[in-house]
Parts: sequence; structure tokens; C-alpha cells
Amino acid sequence: MMIRLLVFFAAALLAASGFAQQYKWVDKDGKVRYGDMPPPGVRATPLRPPPGAAAPASPATARKDEKLTPEQAFQKRQKDQQDQAAKAEKASAEAETRRVNCELARANLRQLQSGERMATTNAAGERVYLDDAQRAKDTTRVQQAVSDWCK
Repeated sequence: MMIRLLVFFAAALLAASGFAQQYKWVDKDGKVRYGDMPPPGVRATPLRPPPGAAAPASPATARKDEKLTPEQAFQKRQKDQQDQAAKAEKASAEAETRRVNCELARANLRQLQSGERMATTNAAGERVYLDDAQRAKDTTRVQQAVSDWCK
């Protein structure tokens, strides 16, 4: 059992080394050489990375990250995470507001379409029943609210 585990880890290490970036260069004798580390002072051409390997960082990104100290990079990552969390929280709050307003609009529409007598209170505090014209007007208004909130 222990030997199988050892063989597995050895195979995993060998497979991982196959995912390194490969280079092609011409040595001082004019022979084409390949390897994962070209000798210093030689003009090497990077070869296509193997499938599944991560693409190397672009020079612009690498230069931008080199200018930041580790502390600055950490603070930048923290700020980015806080911004993303705030954006997600805002989107969640907006979604909840939409859901509540949709439910209320649908309930109002059901009540208007039920055919029951409906009454409102006027400025003098008196109860006034809705006539057919007012009911139709309110139904149109509430249908528009349903279509706005329940997308």
C-alpha cells in the first residue's frame, strides 16, 4: 500500500513538470535546443504551453504588479473584495425590493379583478366606493406596475 502511494506521488511530480513553459533556442554551436530554462544571454523563443497549462501573465500585467509592494497588493485585493461584496449586497437588496413590490402589485391586481366592491377614503374622510371607470383606470395602472416590477 505504501509503495503504491509513493509511486502515485512520483508520477504526479513527473506529470507536473511536463506542464512547465518550454523554450527553443540556438546554442553557440548552431544546434537547436529545447528546454524549460534557456541559458542566460541566449535569445529564446517561448513555445506554445501544453494543454491545460496556465497562460503566462502579459507583460503589462506583470509590470503593473511589480510596482506594488506586497502590502499594497494585499490592500488592493482587500479593497477589490470589499467592492465586490458591496456590489453583491446592493444587487441583493434591489432584487428583494423588486420581489416585494411585485408581490404587492400582483395582490392589488387580484383584488381589482375580483369584482368585489372597493372603497377608498376621500379628503374629507368619507368612504367612497369605486365606480367602473375608476376601477378600470386603477386596473390599468396596477397592470403597468406589475409589468414594471415583475420582470
